[in-house]
Amino acid sequence: MGFSATAKSIYSSGHPAPGSGLVNPFGLLRSRDGGKSWDQLGLEGEADFHAMATSWNTNAVYVWNGEPNSRMKQTGLHYTLHDGLEWKRARASGLDGDPHAIGVHPDDAASVAVATSKGVFLSRDSGERFAPVGKGQGLSVFFDLDAQHLWYGTFDGRPHLVRAALGGGEASEVKLPPLEKDAVAYVAQNPKARNEYAIATFKRSVYLSKDEGRNWTQIADQGQGR
Repeated sequence: MGFSATAKSIYSSGHPAPGSGLVNPFGLLRSRDGGKSWDQLGLEGEADFHAMATSWNTNAVYVWNGEPNSRMKQTGLHYTLHDGLEWKRARASGLDGDPHAIGVHPDDAASVAVATSKGVFLSRDSGERFAPVGKGQGLSVFFDLDAQHLWYGTFDGRPHLVRAALGGGEASEVKLPPLEKDAVAYVAQNPKARNEYAIATFKRSVYLSKDEGRNWTQIADQGQGR
């Protein structure tokens, strides 16, 4: 399933629980009350977006569509600026590999990054053209909420987490806690305490940093809270 938050809403996609009676798959859903209730934004019964991301302040939604549907006649990268009423397909020139994750700039809906099996790629024209920014197998990608850095996780036999300045300059590697045959699957930032970051791994371990990734405290171990 896909799940991504903005300043005012939560967007999701996926499948309902067995026996719930809900349409499967969900298509695109939106909640404006922290997940208490959900609005259907279309494509219910048609689409389940595993790779999905939103822009924190603009509510732009980007998805990777694996199969054609009633609103997306082709596969590939699509985005909506109007809560699913209209979708546009991005040409995605220069994007190489199978997509694993998407990240969208918090203020500029035209800036989008995609982590793929061939690396990490950045576009500043709504996905029309991409340029490589990271090597190795790209697994996760996230724009910080201050719009200063792009964070991305890769794997080349060992896991990496990189913090790259959007205004140019060298990218720096963030020291990770020991990860045994694991890698960073998700990166998130606390909007009310922006020096606080969390990472989740593929083995469902979660780590919290209160100093922008300098030090990490494990708060879940393979799905079990600590």
